[in-house]
Amino acid sequence: MSATIIDGKAVAAEVKADVAQKVAELKKRGITPCLAVILVGENPASVSYVTGKRKALEEAGMADRSVLLPENTTQEQLLSLIAELNADKSVHGILVQLPLPKHIDEDAVTSAIDPSKDVDGFHPVNVGCMLTGKKSFLPCTPNGIMTLLSHAGVKTDGAHAVVIGRSNIVGKPMAVLLSRKESNATVTLCHTGTKDLASFTRQADILIVASGHPNTVTKDMVKPGAAVIDVGVNRIPDASKKSGFRLVGDVDFEGVKEVASVITPVPGGVGPMTIAMLIYNTLESAAR
Repeated sequence: MSATIIDGKAVAAEVKADVAQKVAELKKRGITPCLAVILVGENPASVSYVTGKRKALEEAGMADRSVLLPENTTQEQLLSLIAELNADKSVHGILVQLPLPKHIDEDAVTSAIDPSKDVDGFHPVNVGCMLTGKKSFLPCTPNGIMTLLSHAGVKTDGAHAVVIGRSNIVGKPMAVLLSRKESNATVTLCHTGTKDLASFTRQADILIVASGHPNTVTKDMVKPGAAVIDVGVNRIPDASKKSGFRLVGDVDFEGVKEVASVITPVPGGVGPMTIAMLIYNTLESAAR
């Protein structure tokens, strides 16, 4: 048996096409959804993410108010820019690309964004709403994973879901979304303090891996027929590639696909969904 590979690019393309159609309808009413992505410094991974986000905005017919700031921008300057964008009624979403340079407090910056424009879903108000089941912007990667599971026909109701990783961006919100009434899964959250990780992963009907390390999960750790979602993006040296490296996830893909029922590849799995859900959230903000 070999797992069905979930094509994140194809699902993301469907979401983006639906968003583009709704953007066109809003434009007829004189509203152009607008996102401001703020990048401080020139971290290569961040530059690449921001480029992808701007391309998606253009394809969806949205307005792009991205701001690229130098590495030595002060926290006060950044907060002042956020205040301006908060007050600008033509801007519907604000996203500050993380990580920020060391001299800037990420929590202060995240909390400064108006919750009604926080399309990343990281503001404490939106996190609280997500936790209590109230309407809010959901974090893009976990929400994208929920969409992938739904598209792949993976039933969450009554399933045992195991999430590896407790980051505020993926692991914790993922555990919350899976355990909400509408998903109805029983969730185990594993992390660096978990003893005998494999004893938990082997119980998982749905296994979501966001550990940040290649080969965290190998074939012998997976229950036959489980749905496996790999959130990891790791660069490993590969002399056969022009760049000198290749991207792999946190799961041993070749091994695990022999026992799983469905699995996401890296690249081309979860990654494309994150940007698709970001423009979906920006559309929602403009529609509100």
